[in-house]
Amino acid sequence: MTDIVLITIDSLRHDHLGSYNYNRDTSPNIDDIAERSHRFSNVFSHAGMTRASFPTILSSSYTNMYGGYERITEGRALISEVLKEEDSSTAGFHSNLFLCADFGYERGFDTFYDSKTDPGLTAKLRQLIKTNLDQDSLLYGVLQSLYDATEKNAGLNVGSSYVKADAITDRSIEWVNQTDSDDRFLWTHYMDVHHPYVPPEEYQLQFRDSPISDRRSIKLRRKMLESPDEITREERQDLIDLYDAEIRFTDHEVGRLVDEVKDSWGEDTIVMITADHGEEFYEHGQYSHNTVHDEGIHVPLIIDDGTTGEHDEIVGLVDIAPTIAEYAGCDIPDNFYGNSLISVVTNGIWERDHVIGDWGGSDGEPDRFFYRSHDWKYIKKQDNEQLYDLTTDPEEKNDIRGENPPALSEIRSKIEEHRKLVSETSMDAGDVEMDEVVQDRLEKLGYKT
Repeated sequence: MTDIVLITIDSLRHDHLGSYNYNRDTSPNIDDIAERSHRFSNVFSHAGMTRASFPTILSSSYTNMYGGYERITEGRALISEVLKEEDSSTAGFHSNLFLCADFGYERGFDTFYDSKTDPGLTAKLRQLIKTNLDQDSLLYGVLQSLYDATEKNAGLNVGSSYVKADAITDRSIEWVNQTDSDDRFLWTHYMDVHHPYVPPEEYQLQFRDSPISDRRSIKLRRKMLESPDEITREERQDLIDLYDAEIRFTDHEVGRLVDEVKDSWGEDTIVMITADHGEEFYEHGQYSHNTVHDEGIHVPLIIDDGTTGEHDEIVGLVDIAPTIAEYAGCDIPDNFYGNSLISVVTNGIWERDHVIGDWGGSDGEPDRFFYRSHDWKYIKKQDNEQLYDLTTDPEEKNDIRGENPPALSEIRSKIEEHRKLVSETSMDAGDVEMDEVVQDRLEKLGYKT
């Protein structure tokens, strides 16, 4: 019997966990798991945002392959489909609507909860207004302006943009306890570390003397997205306190889920914990995410398979699905482009010394790339290039693209090889249409749809 749990945490940067040397006690449960597991210290997302990152996690294909990241096209093979072909019982639980069934993420799952059909009462009311009123009408404009002004000025989060971690854990545990199969796969994704940061007060009090109200948190969120240069030092610390409290809250739920899985399925259950991307706190002039500087792409990876180890190899999220497939005893599909990490776990063998990311563009043709090795970070946006020597400049502050032509030339050749690989899978993904409920909730998370 092979039972595997993949836990992904939205917006979780690696350096805010105790097991990655953070100086705050944000993650006691994850740290305990890491202590008995394999901990990877150099793991990178291939894009700094959810919808571009998750195809790499669940299908081991790069962001702009197979028509791009707007949906999971038939060219991609999801790990859930690979396991289902081997008669595994499969389930996924999350509330990020970029990962909902509309975009193909339900494929291969026997049970799939994406929260789309479970919006809050206020969100339903707002949707009713949008559906039944002419959006060019005066009344609609007044109501929309009232909504925006209420959130911005009064700090009210009108409607729920995601399902809280405790509810996602409850749904996951219910499935765990009622599923009797020889092979089981559970994917649980937590959204709470994503802004708006509105953690329960008890977790805020782990890091500050008095809690920040939801009202003030929502106002800070609007300010950090719209006017990042105006965030004061004190407000930045408040945002970090809220972020850390969300991690502590999510950590509690991760611990609850893993304990229940181990009790129900057995201690030999394989557990993997990672994140889709990190989070910015003005290191390069912005908040939130969508950067490929390290604060946006350096993520944790912990693999609990009954053995332990510390690993500093350069790893990408594209390597997650092949690792799951090999643990499950499945053949790794030809259209998985990552490598299984079991070779690292068992004998320390790993041949790749860098990761590459691609995003942006149209029709699956990327117009932005990055390259990350132990020594170098290269970023290309259209015709603009940046190069950082990480051995002397780990915070990526000093662009030296004109100072090391040999390094720049070698990296450019790697990027060109990657671009050609992506182009080989080019296809028409078709138009992606979002209904009003999906669009509304994604916009409340700060996404432009």
